[in-house]
Amino acid sequence: MSLFTDKAAITITCPKRLTPYLEQEVKELGFAIDEAFVTGVHLTGTVNDCIKLNLNLRCASQVLYSLKQFTAANADDIYNNLVKYPWENILPDPGYFSITSNVNNETINNSMFANLRVKDAIVDRLRDKRGNRPSTGSALTGAVIHLFWKNEEAEIFIDTSGDSLGRHGYRKIPGQAPMLEALASATVYATQWDRKSPFVNPMCGSGTLAIEAAMIATNRRPGLFRTNYAFMHLQGYDETIYQQEDALLEEQIVDVPGAAVVAGLQLATGYRASGADVKLPPGPEWLRVGRALDIPDNRARVVEPEGAERIAVFRFNGQVAAVSNVCRHQGGPLGEGQVVDGCITCSWHG
Repeated sequence: MSLFTDKAAITITCPKRLTPYLEQEVKELGFAIDEAFVTGVHLTGTVNDCIKLNLNLRCASQVLYSLKQFTAANADDIYNNLVKYPWENILPDPGYFSITSNVNNETINNSMFANLRVKDAIVDRLRDKRGNRPSTGSALTGAVIHLFWKNEEAEIFIDTSGDSLGRHGYRKIPGQAPMLEALASATVYATQWDRKSPFVNPMCGSGTLAIEAAMIATNRRPGLFRTNYAFMHLQGYDETIYQQEDALLEEQIVDVPGAAVVAGLQLATGYRASGADVKLPPGPEWLRVGRALDIPDNRARVVEPEGAERIAVFRFNGQVAAVSNVCRHQGGPLGEGQVVDGCITCSWHG
């Protein structure tokens, strides 16, 4: 059995209504789709194929490689089926794995219980075969096993992605409620933009649409910003396959002479903010801000002295510091940033 070269059913999931754009991406990568559904597509391939899919897809959430389908009326059936599966051929020793699930069964009122039975089956099997207990946890930093269980039909997968592909990994500081990158990519695709004419996003918020438009125009793939996937933690993983696919990401970047992506809201806000902040006379020597503990750790409270420059008051490591609210690089509001490794980072450019 060789996961990386044996063909099996692959399910690629995505947020609702993004399937048409996911289909488009998968076909452009040279794969044939067996079936499309409301939150994803089915196709056939190997785990090596999953490597390519993980590094290149913009609209996907997870890439799941099917291991086994079976009937399960209750959680004991889940355990009894999976404890017989040769997990020693899937998970390395020593190793770490996590369980995720999508469960809709009348005997289960908490999907965490189903996860527990999957984990118990795998742990018991590996302990019996190897004589030691593998490490497990909720962090999706190692191998990930996914259970899909609807009514009495169950299927167990290797989640080759781990953390969701819907987040593209280029944000150092996400900010408040940024648009999901996968949704932003699908939105750009839906416009049928020619990737040459100017792309104007007049109300950009945190800039996700503009960033994704620039990445699509220059053929920069999400894999450029990520270095850990769940497929890297499977037995038989060959790093050279990943390195080859990763190298292709750099090679396929294209220049688009004269292309322009314009994102407007923050720029206008910045001009207003900088005008309000830096052109006013100094304020009073002392100003009451409030209780230090009311300021979130590593964050700021912006105060506005009457007729004076606005001030961002940060709390970090038990200390309080005050600075001008204006970033001297681009005029951005420093008070919307946070303290990272002792430095204040601007929410506009990190």
